[in-house]
Amino acid sequence: MNTPTLAKPATSQQNWIRWLFFRTRGDSPFVRLLIHVVLIAACALAIYPVLRVFSVSLRPGDQLLSSSLAIIPANATWSNYVQLFTSQNFVLWVWNSAIVTLSVSVLGVTLAATSAYAFSRWKFPGRGAGLLFLLTTQMIPAGMVLIPIYLMLAWSGTKLHIPMINTYRGLLLAYSTTALPFSIWILKGYYDTVPIDLEQAAMIDGASQLGAFWQIILPLSTPALAIVFLFNFMGAWSEFLVAYRVMLKDTLWTWPLGLNAMQGQFQTQWGMYAAGSILIMIPIMLLFLYSSKWLISGLTIGSVKG
Repeated sequence: MNTPTLAKPATSQQNWIRWLFFRTRGDSPFVRLLIHVVLIAACALAIYPVLRVFSVSLRPGDQLLSSSLAIIPANATWSNYVQLFTSQNFVLWVWNSAIVTLSVSVLGVTLAATSAYAFSRWKFPGRGAGLLFLLTTQMIPAGMVLIPIYLMLAWSGTKLHIPMINTYRGLLLAYSTTALPFSIWILKGYYDTVPIDLEQAAMIDGASQLGAFWQIILPLSTPALAIVFLFNFMGAWSEFLVAYRVMLKDTLWTWPLGLNAMQGQFQTQWGMYAAGSILIMIPIMLLFLYSSKWLISGLTIGSVKG
């Protein structure tokens, strides 16, 4: 008669291996370690070029190339930052960029929110063709529409007596027309996921269509609105090509045009160029940090009564 064999108790080494590589719930410590290593490596690859630019901004003079790999050079100085504010119109460039960027962002979010709501909720003739037209405009490179945009702005100044060249309104119109189609598509897809029952319930309680849109749809669409705002802000903040042709006066230059002026034919002010590049990066970083709470928020948190 065969007697059953008892399983040998696991050794401490086997328990350690089982704990490291296998878990019944969640990721094992090895998988978490691997994920963190990959993320740290990706962050290092993304941050290192910025650190090199910061290193160039701390070098005296216009030293671009160096045999040292140190982030903080031995003869580090803040003179390039001081000269950027004293010998250049850097504050004016940033102010011009802030005016244009904030205006484009607010106008883009307003127009996109209302237009996308109409495309999402109402059925009207030409709706599909309009959406298709907005989609096809995104397939055209920005450089190809530069000439039509410039001709349109110049024509409005001569025929309609509304100056668009060398004015904020011309740059605002150019940026809004290029960013609006993508913004409408983002918000339209987001509105489609919001149940229409929420609006109908609000209108049963006495709210109008506009009131339901303002009190129900917009609060639920905060994550999508934040994405659209960031898209418009980043596009207008760092745009160079259109501003280079529209803003011809140096008093109206945005910061990309101002930094471009530091590149001479025979000499480039690399120190101040790098210092300006570091400073104009700060508003984008602060905006992302501030808006992250909306970007990761839920879709309909608090929309359903318990």
